[in-house]
Amino acid sequence: MSLSPSNTQDPRIEVLSRGIDSGRPPLLLVHGAWHAAWCWDDGFLDHLAAQGREVHALSLRGHGGSDGHDRLRRTRVRDYVNDVAQVAGSLPRPPILVGHSMGAFIVQKYLETRTTAGAILLAPMPHYGFASTAIRFLLNDPIGVLKANLSGSLKPVISTTGKARRLFFSPRMSDHDVERHFVRLQDEAYLAYLDVMCLDLCKPSRVTTPILVLGAEDDAIFTQRQVEAVAKVHRTTAEFFPGMAHDMMLERGWEAVAARIVDWADDL
Repeated sequence: MSLSPSNTQDPRIEVLSRGIDSGRPPLLLVHGAWHAAWCWDDGFLDHLAAQGREVHALSLRGHGGSDGHDRLRRTRVRDYVNDVAQVAGSLPRPPILVGHSMGAFIVQKYLETRTTAGAILLAPMPHYGFASTAIRFLLNDPIGVLKANLSGSLKPVISTTGKARRLFFSPRMSDHDVERHFVRLQDEAYLAYLDVMCLDLCKPSRVTTPILVLGAEDDAIFTQRQVEAVAKVHRTTAEFFPGMAHDMMLERGWEAVAARIVDWADDL
């Protein structure tokens, strides 16, 4: 379904939904950069719903089936936060937010000024931003990063299946599945990229919501040290899934990630 805008300036947001209202907080899934709601719809959504949870996955503006593709380059992190607020506000009760990668950064920004039932951060972009990771990107793919900065488009960073596999997927994933996911990857907002570099970083001292931090042992984007730093600043301990790469909802063994989400949500 698509969520109608709350005012004329809000874009229409694509929301994929599963399950029914059980009286417990619903799960609201927030994707990361270059992705959209589709990344949760390869089994993850149905699995969570089968555990008795009402679950929703949104596509941030300019992504997937949401409005705003024509304004993507001018989109800011605060716009993405507003998208999460728009969808969360449409639900019958405050949700448990599940953010992946950049989506975890957006969830942290959301929680600076709002509270909700809980939040789960998967392979999270650190609260202190993307700058240190960008240096590794530059060393690994200088031409792609140079093209991205000269063009104001982040697509060159993920422009081939080889780049996508290195960043998002483990060697265990088949070439067929890498290609199937690769063709759905898209450009990302350049101004939002500048925000997560330095212009609009998180303020974790303002966050009071209970948080679970889950990392991937073989993540090529965010290191274990970075994920542990996120957990520490939110007064918890990171848990890591062995042999798993960055896209934890698509990697082999994603069922264990979904099970941990449900167990933690049930204990709230």
